[in-house]
Amino acid sequence: MKYLIVLLSILSIGSILIGYFAGFQNSEKFIGFGVLGLFFIVFPLFSYHRWKDKDVKDYMLTKENLDKMRDREKHTRK
Repeated sequence: MKYLIVLLSILSIGSILIGYFAGFQNSEKFIGFGVLGLFFIVFPLFSYHRWKDKDVKDYMLTKENLDKMRDREKHTRK
């Protein structure tokens, strides 16, 4: 999965750069497809890859997590 994300990132950025620096007729399409590839394919794949084994409750502000943060703050001030 990691190599697929890197490959698609390189292809998308390469497409953007080719469209930007090459002055031919369809250069805007290369830029557009590169941006679409980044935002609709690479970023969701990257987000899924980074969050697939995480527990969402660890990042939510629940009462238990707020109590843990307050306890840690009290212990560090001493």
